[in-house]
Amino acid sequence: MKREYVMGNGAIALGALAAGVNVVSGYPGTPSSEIIETISKYPQPGLHLEWSVNEKAAMEVAASAAYAGARTLVTMKQVGLNVASDPLMSLAYVGVKGGMVIVSADDPGPISSQTEQDTRMFAQFCRIPVFDPSSPEEAYRMIQDAFVYSEKYSTPVLFRPTTRICHAYASISVPEQFPVHAYEGFVKDSKRWVIFPRLSFANHAMIEKRNPRIGEDFSAYAPNHFTGTGTKAIFASGVSYAYAKEYLKKYPDVRLCQIATPYPFPEQLALACLEGVEEVICIEELSPYIETQLQQLIGAHRLPVKVCGKLTGHVAPSGENSADSVARILSDFLGTAPADAGPDLSDMPALPQRPPVLCAGCPHRASFYAVKKAMQGKKSYFCGDIGCYTLGNAMPLDMVDTCLCMGAGITMAQGLHWTDPDAACFAFVGDSTFFASGMTGVVNALYNEADMTLCVLDNSTTAMTGHQPHPGTGRNMMGNIVDKISIESTLAGMGVKKILTVDPLDLSAAVAAVQECAALPGVKAIIFKSPCIAISKPTGKMQISEKCIQCKKCIREIGCPALITIDGKVQIDESLCTGCGLCSQVCPVSAIQ
Repeated sequence: MKREYVMGNGAIALGALAAGVNVVSGYPGTPSSEIIETISKYPQPGLHLEWSVNEKAAMEVAASAAYAGARTLVTMKQVGLNVASDPLMSLAYVGVKGGMVIVSADDPGPISSQTEQDTRMFAQFCRIPVFDPSSPEEAYRMIQDAFVYSEKYSTPVLFRPTTRICHAYASISVPEQFPVHAYEGFVKDSKRWVIFPRLSFANHAMIEKRNPRIGEDFSAYAPNHFTGTGTKAIFASGVSYAYAKEYLKKYPDVRLCQIATPYPFPEQLALACLEGVEEVICIEELSPYIETQLQQLIGAHRLPVKVCGKLTGHVAPSGENSADSVARILSDFLGTAPADAGPDLSDMPALPQRPPVLCAGCPHRASFYAVKKAMQGKKSYFCGDIGCYTLGNAMPLDMVDTCLCMGAGITMAQGLHWTDPDAACFAFVGDSTFFASGMTGVVNALYNEADMTLCVLDNSTTAMTGHQPHPGTGRNMMGNIVDKISIESTLAGMGVKKILTVDPLDLSAAVAAVQECAALPGVKAIIFKSPCIAISKPTGKMQISEKCIQCKKCIREIGCPALITIDGKVQIDESLCTGCGLCSQVCPVSAIQ
């Protein structure tokens, strides 16, 4: 064995490798992205690794491999599970032969997501087990157990780390050499692998009989446990359990129960912990899941136990928990001294606000600005999408009127067109998102004869989640150089007649391209092509000459972080400037060179 100091996502990756995983697929999304990136650093014979085009594709690739008996891992963030839900719901009925673990990383807060949805509720909805680790070390061990349970019950299982688990660090022991899981291969059996209503009906009944047995099994599963005595008990899961455990070091006799497998609920364990208890508090993120399960269990067994938590207002109904917030909750619940809730932080200065912003030199800023200048004075709608370009909503650009989910900007622009035909409708999408979920919307626009302008902001990477490759970059996660899939050729093949490709940092050419396309009927496309400054590593710097008249138009118009004022005068922060030149094209007196 050897020691590795890794991020929580790295621990999950190494745990999967220790389980002999054969096929790994996924789509990047914070906080899950580093799982596949870690696995790529440990190439194994016979291991297939891929960034799939989206989460649905990743789920289906892994499912068929699991039909063959292979151990498969699928990774995504919680909103990605929505994309993958169609195959997952059916897969829950069909089942698998090889172990299949689906990592859905939840993002309480939310810190970098559209929603705070709770994967535990999704597990209950599709009737498959879910594992909820409380630390990177536990995640390493637990994901290996998840493969075992998946194979034992012939079902896919969900694995639900949250941001604080994914991004924490720990030292873990891993094998010097990872094993290779041997599997039989796919055996044709249409009665098992082809989903029909009759099979679904039979398998649904089987699932309802099976899940209580899994709950009994989980009651004996080691991470599910409780300690302490007394008439008050704390039930917790995930990182909230770690926070509660830390606080209770001063109160070792208080009952603390960890629910590491929320569904199917380990009822026997919970009943054992509740014996002699008068009052319970549930500490969890995000939904009152454990709280609701305990209420049902206590009601069914007519136990004289009061349950507190989110539903009773004792725990915040949304947002993530922290060591401090859990300490305050437990201090109130246990009646301990307020000083026990942690150090007095009242005299500490507030942390500075750091709103997300496009990087200095980001070509997306230039793309948005070109559209804004071209459409100045004209009624226009700007539909955004998920990615770095969502930040085009910030002032002074103010160029994102809607943003719903990945790929939605393209179809939402069509809806706005049908409700206001006189307005010019624009849809912004990134190159990675175009392949992931944008193409369907383009086909819909063409088929239904919508009038819209598609703006593909092509910076040659999946930037916001960590610069992962995609079908347009010319390489994959197996380390192979592959043919680039051309966005322009794809659009042309769909039937888009007008497609212009332009460098957004050439402002006059970019404005002209927008004006040309906006004047045409039907579906038009502009590909704003310029590499992400984080991967192109520019070294140039702009300078302000004595010609500057301090009009501050450069700051008011584009909002680049490298443009600042010192003593009321415009300056360029050389530590941020990349020399993109957009500000020089905005300056009315050519004072920036």
